[in-house]
Amino acid sequence: MRVPESLQDLADREVVQFLKRPKTVARIFGGVFSLIVFSSLLTDGYQNKMNSSQLRCVLNSNNLACSFAEKAGFLAFLSCLAFLALDAHETHITSTRFKMAFQLLDFILAVLWAGTWFVGFCLLVNQWRHSPPKEFLLGSSSAKAAITSAFFSIIAWVFQACLALRDLQHEFPIPYKHSLDEGSAVLTTLSPPSATSPVKMPTTGPNSLSSASSAPSTYLTPKAPSLAMMSNN
Repeated sequence: MRVPESLQDLADREVVQFLKRPKTVARIFGGVFSLIVFSSLLTDGYQNKMNSSQLRCVLNSNNLACSFAEKAGFLAFLSCLAFLALDAHETHITSTRFKMAFQLLDFILAVLWAGTWFVGFCLLVNQWRHSPPKEFLLGSSSAKAAITSAFFSIIAWVFQACLALRDLQHEFPIPYKHSLDEGSAVLTTLSPPSATSPVKMPTTGPNSLSSASSAPSTYLTPKAPSLAMMSNN
């Protein structure tokens, strides 16, 4: 009986709940794909030809393509680590402005990284298609791994951008929408009653007449002067 309780306690911990968040999973996958691109091209991305000892990029001997992918992978990996650390301390952030700036920066960087990986994927595929077959003895598997990881990096960063936009709209609603809602509420309050709405009229009935008759009269009736009879002596 203790095993389910311990598993339940483990599942209820803050670390496990943090790792189960969709944003955390997306950042982890984005960091892993970026690390694969960086490490695969750094280790086996540069090879020498059979007739030369100079190291060249396995992607059509274009060192610019390998350098671009390496730098993008390294910076994207660092970006994922930084945002994971900020997400872990997000509950301790009390400033509304700082939280809004953080989520806005998260959305902007996610969109930029998605665009960067799209450009990098197209560049790597183009250079790989123009690479002569069997030009290098090694490095083909590393190039394929980098291309595949670059493609999945696009999906990971697009998903992060969608999550950041959803959080931004959920926690900080659009100002003009809020003002429009308040204006409609004011107009609804100040609008005149419609023709179908009942209008209370003063009731005229026996009860009202009795109440009117029972009310004391404010006019005083003048008394007739009394005439004294004078006796004739």
